[in-house]
Amino acid sequence: MAGERWTIYWTEYSADTYLYGSEIVYHKKDDVEFTNHLCPPGTVLKQWYSRTNYQMRRIEPALPMIDGETDYRLFVNIDCPENQQCLVQLVFYDKYEVEAGRIAIRDRVTDFKCPLKTYSYRLQLINGGVEHFHFHSIVIQEIIDETEEQTEETK
Repeated sequence: MAGERWTIYWTEYSADTYLYGSEIVYHKKDDVEFTNHLCPPGTVLKQWYSRTNYQMRRIEPALPMIDGETDYRLFVNIDCPENQQCLVQLVFYDKYEVEAGRIAIRDRVTDFKCPLKTYSYRLQLINGGVEHFHFHSIVIQEIIDETEEQTEETK
């Protein structure tokens, strides 16, 4: 069963975007065209945060708060040319900003669970050898798995 669902878009805020040699065209909220012929694989192209220092960055968090007790499903909606791809990476941090874990995602749909001591996390879009792509959205959805006993108790 599906729980809450959050959609992440590529905004025009460019401080967390790889701009060197990049051409970025914002067609619509859910259609951003990215082109860079010289960007090396492994480069973080865009980054989103679950916690931010508003006074320093002047942006609000783009990611929902998640916990280590719930399962989540990530949907990646990016159109890449054949035999090329973008990777998505989740990097989890504890309350002291020490890395608590990371998950690299290559598939369009992936289930994940974050470490229990997660206090904040970042979602990174990484170049996997692609020169041109259309970014539509990334969706994070809770997975709620109720057993039959729990369902009967709630009736």
